[in-house]
Amino acid sequence: MEFLWEGLLQITWQQVVMYLIGILLIYLAIKKDYEPALLLPMGFGAILVNLPLSGVINQNMEGIGVVNGIIEWLFDVGIEASEALPILLFIGIGAMIDFGPLLSMPSMFLFGAGAQFGIFFAISVAVLLGFDLKDAASIGIIGAADGPTSILVSQILHSKYVGAIAVAAYSYMALVPIIQPFAIRLVTTKKERKIRMDYTPGTVSKSMRIAFPILTTFLVGLVSPQSVALVGFLMFGNLIRECGVLGTLSDTAQNVLANLITLLLGLTISFSMRAEAFVNIDTLLIMLIGLIAFIFDSIGGVLLAKFLNLFRKKKINPMIGAAGISAFPMSARVVQKMALEEDSGNIILMHAIGANVSGQIASVIAGGLIIGLVSAYL
Repeated sequence: MEFLWEGLLQITWQQVVMYLIGILLIYLAIKKDYEPALLLPMGFGAILVNLPLSGVINQNMEGIGVVNGIIEWLFDVGIEASEALPILLFIGIGAMIDFGPLLSMPSMFLFGAGAQFGIFFAISVAVLLGFDLKDAASIGIIGAADGPTSILVSQILHSKYVGAIAVAAYSYMALVPIIQPFAIRLVTTKKERKIRMDYTPGTVSKSMRIAFPILTTFLVGLVSPQSVALVGFLMFGNLIRECGVLGTLSDTAQNVLANLITLLLGLTISFSMRAEAFVNIDTLLIMLIGLIAFIFDSIGGVLLAKFLNLFRKKKINPMIGAAGISAFPMSARVVQKMALEEDSGNIILMHAIGANVSGQIASVIAGGLIIGLVSAYL
């Protein structure tokens, strides 16, 4: 009982805030089914690392010395020293992605690029609010709607806000069904949202499917060398899927590997959610800027589609542009759902999927470009 009382006396109000945040993340994961594979371990980890004298982080115990904690060790090995966990996760993501819709409609590549506008807009906002360039760049990448890329960029650039950035990135990914309809309706009319699009897919041969991840890795390696680890592992996962001779490994990458890494990543990133580093005004600003980045990414893709429509006879449903973010396949599903709400016979899912998988590639390229540009400037 004495030990319990001593522990309670060491709890600060900031730690109480983190307990509440942890419970909120667990609630969103279980009750709302928002990214449960990641938000649940992040929420539980946030509670663990903020317990007084928590055994999950390194601590100096009287009479014993320094005792290593498992979560801090995972952070040091899996993120701090090598960025291994977010990079390995891309193998599983790549194995899940079917690039067929994108390869049959190459024009969808444009929307993956257009939907990265929010990243650069948010970087400018963060700099104006007083963040230094490396932190501003790390915050801006939240707009990619790509959690692993957000973690990797912030870690490579040694941002002070890895935990807040990870929470913002994954929270907003989970909130795609709420945020994107709002952003899309801001810049589209009902008539535009009703536009129908013909789907006449070209034939995508097995050779093309195999060549695509290899050629993409080569090209990205030349254009954005800093992206090679991200794109390379993404494309390697896709090559496992498409080669046709590694079915068991493909299934393992899509399910066992992706789920295991996601679980470990959620617990590991919670090390950055210690109260002394997380509970401050900067965290609130990061959440706000991340939301701005996310909204403007969606708007950027929509506005690109509307611009292209000025020169096209067959109009593009501008909602397709919003699917160019990296949140796969949630964004494509949101766009299709909105299309059906406006016109029950309007099927634009395959176009949205094409833009969505393009966003996967564009987000990691954008992350690599930001790392390269900021590193060169600093």
